[in-house]
Amino acid sequence: MVQVSAASEDEVIQWVTFCIGDETYGIAVMQVREVIRVSDITPVPGADEHILGIINLRGNVVTVLDMHRLLALPPADLTDQSRIIISESNDQVVGLLVDSVAEVVYLKASEVEVRPNVGNEEGAKFIRGVHSEGDQLLILVDVDQMLTPEDQAEEHVA
Repeated sequence: MVQVSAASEDEVIQWVTFCIGDETYGIAVMQVREVIRVSDITPVPGADEHILGIINLRGNVVTVLDMHRLLALPPADLTDQSRIIISESNDQVVGLLVDSVAEVVYLKASEVEVRPNVGNEEGAKFIRGVHSEGDQLLILVDVDQMLTPEDQAEEHVA
């Protein structure tokens, strides 16, 4: 477990959990604006492979990232359960395409373990920590790390 000070150990953080493949992930609820059904996504020519394209969300252009590609996981087909999590990251609004959204969980800071050393910094840079309950793992992602400077520049152009 993470060693934290007594003051922050009791801090409870809410996480929106979602599924990608067979794994469950979480994103801090304070970074989630809303969850929407998948709508028409317009491709952006020349964009990185993890960028699906853009959507029009009530008059605002939002870049949509494919979480499968971003986390280097096999692609998946869209289903009725597929959702786009509209998130705010580094003063940018971004959509995260996930297989399904599960629930909101409450975790104390002391219940979150530091991100594991997996030997691949490219995929691990998005992991904020891990919560283990029984044989289930909840991988907590850091949305702030998902947008590279190039992605942010593309979003300003789009």
